[in-house]
Amino acid sequence: MSEDPGPPLPLTAAVREALIERLTALGDDELVLGHRDSEWTGHGPILEEDIAIANVAQDEIGHAVLWYELVQGLGGPEPDELAFTREAAAFHSAGLVEQPKGDWAFTMLRQFLFDSYEAELLPRLMRSSYAPVAEVAAKVNREELFHLRHSGLWLERLAHGTDESRRRLVAALDTLWPLLPQLLAPLPGDAALTVAGIYPDTSELEGAVMQRITGALERVDVAPPKAAAARSEPPDRRDRSSGGPLVALLAEMQSVARNDPLAEGW
Repeated sequence: MSEDPGPPLPLTAAVREALIERLTALGDDELVLGHRDSEWTGHGPILEEDIAIANVAQDEIGHAVLWYELVQGLGGPEPDELAFTREAAAFHSAGLVEQPKGDWAFTMLRQFLFDSYEAELLPRLMRSSYAPVAEVAAKVNREELFHLRHSGLWLERLAHGTDESRRRLVAALDTLWPLLPQLLAPLPGDAALTVAGIYPDTSELEGAVMQRITGALERVDVAPPKAAAARSEPPDRRDRSSGGPLVALLAEMQSVARNDPLAEGW
């Protein structure tokens, strides 16, 4: 039996604030993606997939709660406040998860891209020096492995199915590919978290994620779009200048809480 690691080591104020911001971003990605997936409930292409996507949506939202609870434990807002009272400008979610649900090919490709990102991120977080992060990452990873298997099978099915399914997959890739850099971009405090051993090096993580994704695309004979012109700085996921899709999503997701502040979430 392994020894109890005991309480986590104390954090400096700067590291604590950086960790709150990163954990909030992790939770925001999961919450927004879960809501987008939930929009397929009752509308899946076949009954089996209707049930599957509803389960995936429930998992993603549950993962958001886990990350938000760590934020609360660090002295930040409680999960209900993070999910149901913030305006779009205060969210740190990436544009990739915020886009409208689109067609089934778009949804499955987006899920695959996000699942591939988490397949590299979560094992690294499981080695975090901050025990609560490592523990949550281990819980989330168990379910995300099934998500990746499911979305990966759909990547193959869409690529090798019909001319129409392949066309839709390629069209979805053209839209989603330019949004990947923002998902992988560091937040300002990530460097301090890396030095503290809490969060992985973002440049190494980005390389691993892109290698995983490009390898999967190569195996189904789908070429990624040509790289866009290099940016002087990585895109900032906190830039809400194009947050239209998120504004509309939050108007729906937060409507009950805003109309009835005493309503209970989750």
